[in-house]
This record gives sequence, structure tokens and C-alpha cells, in this order.
Amino acid sequence: MKTEDIALFHRIAETGSILEASNLLNLPKSTVSRRLISLEESLNIKLFHRLSRSISLTSAGSQFYQKTLTMLAELEQTLAEITDTKAELTAHLRILIFPVPQIMDVIRKIFAFMDENPKVSIEIITSTEPLDMVRNNIDIAFMVNETFTEFDMVAKPILSEEMCFFASPEYLKKAGTPLKLTDIEQHNSILFRFPNGKTFSEVPLANDVLQAVKGNLCTNSIHLAYEATRLGRGIGYLPKGLCVDDVQQGKLVRLFDDLPPYIGVVFLVYPSRRFLNLTGQRLLDYMQTEFPLPNTSDSNMGAKPWI
Repeated sequence: MKTEDIALFHRIAETGSILEASNLLNLPKSTVSRRLISLEESLNIKLFHRLSRSISLTSAGSQFYQKTLTMLAELEQTLAEITDTKAELTAHLRILIFPVPQIMDVIRKIFAFMDENPKVSIEIITSTEPLDMVRNNIDIAFMVNETFTEFDMVAKPILSEEMCFFASPEYLKKAGTPLKLTDIEQHNSILFRFPNGKTFSEVPLANDVLQAVKGNLCTNSIHLAYEATRLGRGIGYLPKGLCVDDVQQGKLVRLFDDLPPYIGVVFLVYPSRRFLNLTGQRLLDYMQTEFPLPNTSDSNMGAKPWI
């Protein structure tokens, strides 16, 4: 009985489909079926009820799944503890990245990690929609709070950004400049919709304050909100780092300079109920070293969302 076959069994159990598991693992369906049968024969137990269009765990299969999750996690932890940090890494990782403003900074660090570990292969998935990390065989994700779909995840804050109000000179010439914060309620704002369906009709400010906004354009894309703001469609609540060059070039104006900025956080996330292989653990350590966020601590989704 091989640990690789147990891990394959986990993917089948989590997707509920041999075909989906084979697609995720990039293996022929026949290979996945053969290895599953071999595992069942070596255990002398039936792991799944097989129906015409679906499969489900047997009672023994469910028990085997729960027990071996812990077993594999302990094995990987032991390997991480006894293996030299310079040991060659060879695994494949699937990484989900919410399209945050610093996405290219994150990707460049991933590329650097790959250069240091040339036998590692990585699949990068970008999405503004929530994905079940376990079912989709995702090892690590870079997420904002509102994109979390599971409650049993470890979330480490890794990036932060100041959120501020911006508008184009053309918009301000047409609509006037809001002088105090509450004036923004009379202006057209670019609204942002999170994957959970929530629209920021109230945007978070520093010190747990909320400010009402309204507008005729809503998007789930940070970069589309940014471009719409630059084109004079309304006032945007945007990451400061995304707008620095535009402010310097006179293409955007930052509003309410005396308003303390809201600090948004991006989390490095992985499922707590699935073991993380040695390559994943090394990447976690690498990213936390490369993006040292002050006063970090593990989170169970307690931080506030941002766009």
C-alpha cells in the first residue's frame, strides 16, 4: 500500500468522482480506477459504493479517510522536521490567487521559488469566484476574507494595502469635489461586489467606521473599478499603491487626505483538514519570509474584508 494511492483515494473521496479526480490529478481515468481497485484489494475492504453515475464512501471508507488524513499529515510533518531544508523538492502544487493589486509581486515570488526548486511544478489559478479548496485539490491560496468558502482553513496575513478614495479630474470638474466625507453620498461611486454576493454599499474605514456609497456601476474586478475611476465614471475606493503613479501624473486625485486609510489584508490560506506536503510547507515558509507583514498571527477568518 503506497501513500500516493492513499492520497489519490482522498482526492476521489473529496470530489465524489473518479473522473473529476483524474482530471484534477492529470491522470487517465483508467489509471485512477486501477490504483483505487489495487488499494481496496490490499486493504481487503470496499471503500466506495459505486453507482451508475456517482460514487460514495462506504462506512469503512469514511473511517479510512478520516484516519489516513491524520496519518498523512503526521508523515509530512515528520518529513518536514527531519529533512534538510536544502533537500530537493519535486511535488506539484495547485495555487489559487484572488486577483489582488499585488498579484504580479506574488507570482514573481512563486517564479523565484520555482527557480530555486527546478523539479517543482506549479499550476496557478486566478479567480474572483469562491472555490472549495479541498474539492478542487488546491494546496495554497492567496485570498481576501470575503472569498473564503470554508471554515476549517488556516489563514496567515501576508500582504496589506491602504484603501483610499480617488476620482479623476474630469469627474470632479463635472460633479464637483466632495469636501467632507458625507458629501460622497451625493456622488456616483464605483461599487464592488464580492463573490459571496455582498456589494459594498457601505465601505469600511479605519476604526471600524462604515461609510455609505451609491453608484450606477458595480464590478467584481479591482482593476475594472480602477479603470472606471480613471475614465471618470465615478469615485473609486481603491488600493493606494495601485493609484500612486496616476496621482503623480495628475490622472487621479486622492480625496479626503486627512482621512486615516483603511488597511486591507491578503491572507495565505490552506485547508486545515488536509495535509500539506513538504513542497507546500516550504513554499509557505518562503512566502512568509519574502512578505514579512508586521504583527502577523494565524487567523480563522477574523480579519476584515477589502477590495
